[in-house]
Amino acid sequence: MARHIFITGGVVSSLGKGLMAASLAALLQARGFKVRIRKFDPYLNVDPGTMSPYQHGEVYVTDDGAETDLDLGHYERFTGVSARQSDNITSGRIYRDIITRERRGDYLGATVQVIPHVTDAIKQFAMADTEDLDFVLCEIGGTVGDIEGLPFVEAMRQLRNELGREQSCFVHVTLVPYIAAAGELKTKPTQHSVRELTGLGIQPDILLCRCDRPLPEGERAKIALFCNVRREAVIPALDAPNIYAVPLQYHAEGLDAEVLHHFRLSSPAPELSRWNDIVDRYQNPEGEVTIGVVGKYVGLPDAYKSLNEALVHGGMANRVKVNINWIDAEIFEREAGEIAALLEPMHGILVPGGFGERGTEGKIASVRFARERAVPFFGICLGMQMACIEGARAAGIENASSTEFGETSEPVVGIITEWMSKDGLQKRAEGGDLGGTMRLGAYPAVLSSNSHVAAIYGDTRISERHRHRYEVNASYREALEGNGLIFSGMSPDGLLPEIVERPDHPWFVGVQFHPELKSKPFDPHPLFAGFIEAAVRQARLF
Repeated sequence: MARHIFITGGVVSSLGKGLMAASLAALLQARGFKVRIRKFDPYLNVDPGTMSPYQHGEVYVTDDGAETDLDLGHYERFTGVSARQSDNITSGRIYRDIITRERRGDYLGATVQVIPHVTDAIKQFAMADTEDLDFVLCEIGGTVGDIEGLPFVEAMRQLRNELGREQSCFVHVTLVPYIAAAGELKTKPTQHSVRELTGLGIQPDILLCRCDRPLPEGERAKIALFCNVRREAVIPALDAPNIYAVPLQYHAEGLDAEVLHHFRLSSPAPELSRWNDIVDRYQNPEGEVTIGVVGKYVGLPDAYKSLNEALVHGGMANRVKVNINWIDAEIFEREAGEIAALLEPMHGILVPGGFGERGTEGKIASVRFARERAVPFFGICLGMQMACIEGARAAGIENASSTEFGETSEPVVGIITEWMSKDGLQKRAEGGDLGGTMRLGAYPAVLSSNSHVAAIYGDTRISERHRHRYEVNASYREALEGNGLIFSGMSPDGLLPEIVERPDHPWFVGVQFHPELKSKPFDPHPLFAGFIEAAVRQARLF
């Protein structure tokens, strides 16, 4: 039976519960255990698919087509375990399912209540499909005391009673702030947070104390005394130089050892050579390159979290530091003269995904600059579509556009209402709901055997994750290829363009999917490794 580790947070948000869960899972994995991580999100959205990136950051998409919290990206990048639909649940999804059942009469006239119906649904989610696992880590979003999170905390309290202490562990992530005026770290916020949690019926077993400087032994002992835990269970969590150093740092502080102590388990020392190599590559680069990312959500880096990490991974693969210059695409629409000034210093230009018309002309201008100046270019999702529109305009199709931006006489990009998936024909109504109506999840593609991308992948058959409503119109293929933009990857039925490239360019690739979602520090995605390698050549580093 899988052991469950429940992770809560207190005092303030953004303490790094997701990163802590990913790091602990990686450490347990390095000791030979089989792990999976799940995320409980208290908000009432069914999923984050329709939420603004400025509200919630990026939407992370799984192979099976789930639109999930960005923390699942951390989970995958640190463990290599592919996330799935059953690894992320929201209050919205739970209440939707319960109300649907109530309307069907499944409750046989009973009064539907938070306890037991909502809490039972949460517990079922936590326990489902865990038979072949050693550990299931369950992260509860938000902070203890949030009204919307109370059903989740209550469900975890009930599970502790049902599983027993020997099969469950509570890790509480809290803050120990430094007060400059007093010149010391203060433990009272942690004490109050634990008191709040115990007031809800949960006594934490381990405290992970976030602080920006070493936690003195006196304060550590004080926290243990007032919070009713072992001194060894008070784990200092200092700010790390980079996120990939966190597993090593937590191991040095004894986090994984304390978890095993709680469960009365023993195991060989963890094999951490992989993480030592990752940190070495990150902290000791042999050069650096600068990549210009021309996007529309650049005001919030979390909107492109996986993209940011995938570029870092590409740098690790080439032993270089990747400096990312986030550029608002709308600048180029307001000030055309800024294009050369901002893009000339770049060793590579990346145009990422996005939705809506805002900033698209600036993205098209960036594609044109990369094509004409022979700067390595990488277009992802909307970025590929903009590359095709730019290519069509360069081929003389002046009105080339996308139906996403309104009616057009030259729909180089348009919405699709039918497509084939592994589950058969998929259909959607053009004016239907936005949530869950995109081409989502893993789809295969067939690459031209003599293409640049086939050489990068080392294969002609690939599978990548998608998240989009619009597709490049294959009827424009002849016109685009006549101007040098080759369709080098197609869906297996030959109807949907998946990859375009320019063979006469140093490195020019556009993809309809999101390769950043599958990149990992110990397994950089080949497209990002190849893009950064081209940027290294552009910078003439080696």
